[in-house]
Amino acid sequence: MKLAVVGGGSTYTPELIDGFARLRDTLPVEELVLVDPAADRLELVGGLARRIFAKQGHPGRIVTTTDIDAGVADADAVLLQLRVGGQTARGKDETWPLECGCIGQETTGAGGLAKALRTVPVVLDIAERVRRTNPNAWIIDFTNPVGIVTRALLQAGHKAVGLCNVAIGLQRKFARLLDVTPGEVHLDHVGLNHLTWELGVRLGGPEGENVLPRLIAEHGDAIADDLHMPRAIVDRLGVVPSYYLRYFYAHDEVVRELGTKPSRAAEVAAMEKELLAMYGDPALDEKPALLAKRGGAFYSEAAVDLAASLLGGGGSPHQVVNTYNNGTLPFLPDDAVIEVQAKVDGTGATPLAVPELDPLYAGLIGNVTAYEDLALEAALRGGRDRVFKALLAHPLIGQFEYAEALTDKLIAHNREHLAWA
Repeated sequence: MKLAVVGGGSTYTPELIDGFARLRDTLPVEELVLVDPAADRLELVGGLARRIFAKQGHPGRIVTTTDIDAGVADADAVLLQLRVGGQTARGKDETWPLECGCIGQETTGAGGLAKALRTVPVVLDIAERVRRTNPNAWIIDFTNPVGIVTRALLQAGHKAVGLCNVAIGLQRKFARLLDVTPGEVHLDHVGLNHLTWELGVRLGGPEGENVLPRLIAEHGDAIADDLHMPRAIVDRLGVVPSYYLRYFYAHDEVVRELGTKPSRAAEVAAMEKELLAMYGDPALDEKPALLAKRGGAFYSEAAVDLAASLLGGGGSPHQVVNTYNNGTLPFLPDDAVIEVQAKVDGTGATPLAVPELDPLYAGLIGNVTAYEDLALEAALRGGRDRVFKALLAHPLIGQFEYAEALTDKLIAHNREHLAWA
């Protein structure tokens, strides 16, 4: 089995390598290719990756290359973990929206749209290269904004599934609180990428006992603290929203907070510098503890599980993924991409049935889906007017004056990445 990781020079990658090494019985990788245009980073990450494999006795071969075509050739699956423009572009995404009093964040709002515009054309070009060399290869997308990028891939006819680590992180957290194994915890996870709610937490599978009310009653303070939301909100909703919902439920408070501290991009850039220095140490043969602060916790386990199921191995039968709606949420078009529990096997991902959603959640999901429609149109076709319409449609913006100003700022800060600008 050959896998390729495009964006393999990311500081995330040792987390992924550690998962491949520990879970080699689930996903027996014979060749792993790390692909990245940044040769200097790639060499550091590749060296550590080989040492991790060696320490854990993994027999697989790790190859590094800056050549996308060579790297993805004959791969059974290709994982995409890109950041077009790097932390520099992310830093801009997190700051210029604040000048208009709007959320500055890399996956939602105006910053999220900027990332989508930079990313979708690059991802589609890579996917076409994969299709030329191996049309049967699966593409696993971890590149944000995952919902929009996955939809672009699916609409272009690629065999693609989107992946996010939010759900697996919650599964692990709830398992610890319940003192059970993660495999015993099934989430009734519903929504869009970075816009989800846990409607239930079941023991043993989709038909198991829903222990979410008990979790909230006994551990509500800890859950609310992790979400950075008041306990009263969790109690009143009776569900666990993704921490990304704080951008919607406490928008003005978050804007004030973001204006008083360094951007997350600045924090991550400093962390990456330290991590890369560590990766260059020939004595280091395991992922460093600092990596846990970088983000992407449990990404490796989710990626291994998904790849194993898609490639006919021993992955879990049900996993939270991003895939076509196909009637699962009846108020959305079939070709909307949703994030839910799905049956995953060699044919792809088929969403499990979900209960009828409260209008409180369905309304926001519908609104953001409409924005994603317009965002994808802007990413594929370009043009100032399309950017403006997408911004105007976003529930975190939604005002003509803001949308006009943000459109100009987005284009000015991203002109080098936008062919049409």
